[in-house]
Amino acid sequence: MADEMARITKLRAEGFHCSQILIILGLERQGKTNPDLVRAMHGLANGLGDCGRICGVLTGAVCLLGLYAGRGEPQEQENHLLNVMAQNLVDWFEDKYVQAYGGTDCRTILNDDPWNKMLRCPTMVIETYARAMELLEDNGFLK
Repeated sequence: MADEMARITKLRAEGFHCSQILIILGLERQGKTNPDLVRAMHGLANGLGDCGRICGVLTGAVCLLGLYAGRGEPQEQENHLLNVMAQNLVDWFEDKYVQAYGGTDCRTILNDDPWNKMLRCPTMVIETYARAMELLEDNGFLK
């Protein structure tokens, strides 16, 4: 995870948001780039378009699961494991961060303190990325 933490630090320094960082990590793990997808993930940043609502770490991580397990072509079948993994991730996230920070909304997690974005968010990204990767591995999406 040290490599991922260094990569997250670099991406944050480049101005990417949590949701974007998670999808970039997932794409890189697949040996891909997709600027359009990264751009679309910006819509989840800072609690759904900077509204302070649902944390972009959570929504970005669910999108990361979808990158691996979702349906993207007409000939593909929906994989039932996506929803199971998403529910597991949401339950884990709520158990971990509602207790620590009082909720899953950005404004609650940050508690109106801009320093919390630097203190809390990077750790949340790495822990949530690790949990998403664990779910993907446990369900056969990673080799």
